[in-house]
Amino acid sequence: MIHPLAWLIWLAAELIVLSATRNPLYMAFAIACTAAVLLRLRGRVGDAPTVPLSPLRFGLVVLPLAALFNALTVHMGRTVLLRLPTMLPLLGGPITLEALTFGALNGLALTGIYAAFVVLNDAVAVRALVGLIPRAFFPVAVVTSIALTFVPVTLRHWQQIREAQAIRGHRIRGLRDWLPLFLPLLIGGLEHAFQLAEAMTARGFAGAQETAGTRRARMVIAAGLPTLLAGWVLWLVWQQRMIGIPLMALGGAMAVASIWWLGRQVPRTTYRPTRWYPHDTAIALASGIAAAAFLVAWPGWDRSSIFFYP
Repeated sequence: MIHPLAWLIWLAAELIVLSATRNPLYMAFAIACTAAVLLRLRGRVGDAPTVPLSPLRFGLVVLPLAALFNALTVHMGRTVLLRLPTMLPLLGGPITLEALTFGALNGLALTGIYAAFVVLNDAVAVRALVGLIPRAFFPVAVVTSIALTFVPVTLRHWQQIREAQAIRGHRIRGLRDWLPLFLPLLIGGLEHAFQLAEAMTARGFAGAQETAGTRRARMVIAAGLPTLLAGWVLWLVWQQRMIGIPLMALGGAMAVASIWWLGRQVPRTTYRPTRWYPHDTAIALASGIAAAAFLVAWPGWDRSSIFFYP
């Protein structure tokens, strides 16, 4: 059993690797790891796929579309395959093999990202992901849980309305015929929302009084986030690393510390909390090292292979 937080760290590392490079070797290695994990999960669980579109079918659709779109819009490269009339806006010009290849690599990256999210969907229950929301944002966690339960209720209500209208002899022939289906669904959804809001208000949801400490913590968060953004802009736009990195660290520390303090003020009990095992630490460390290799310029590490263009 792997901790949900370890899965999220692994997913973040996959997204960083697949977004930071277009080197076919690195991308193939990352996608192969994702495929191995997905096959292992499917073999262990033995259930049918939980997503309507498998990563393989997604790749068969997205990869040629991305390659064609890039070849038609980016007219760069030496190997010219054909030329479109220049009178065509945006599309006119040479169609090169390099642009086609780079577009295919973009589609491959999108396929790998989709496969990583499929792995997360198969490995971690939604309830476990909601449980990772910081205690300071408990209203968000409650609203998310309600929204997730609202989806199957709406689908069930939709099916009941369709069956009732079919019994009455209702047939869909045009846009107007959809109105008897959507109106009951909309009215039922609004009634359910009003009933839920009244029940939450009666139970005093998010009705606690705001203390001076809570206001100060929120002010620190409001100051920390612009500080983080300013440091990021100084580092990436004006190349001021000596100022940008400390500002990013300061802003991030202010926001994290304030969120942690706000979470400590919210009492919470957990039924059978998920334990963190040594293999979770190994997964988190390996994922962090892989992500850092693509994000940080380490001394003696040649990062030129990351920035690949055919």
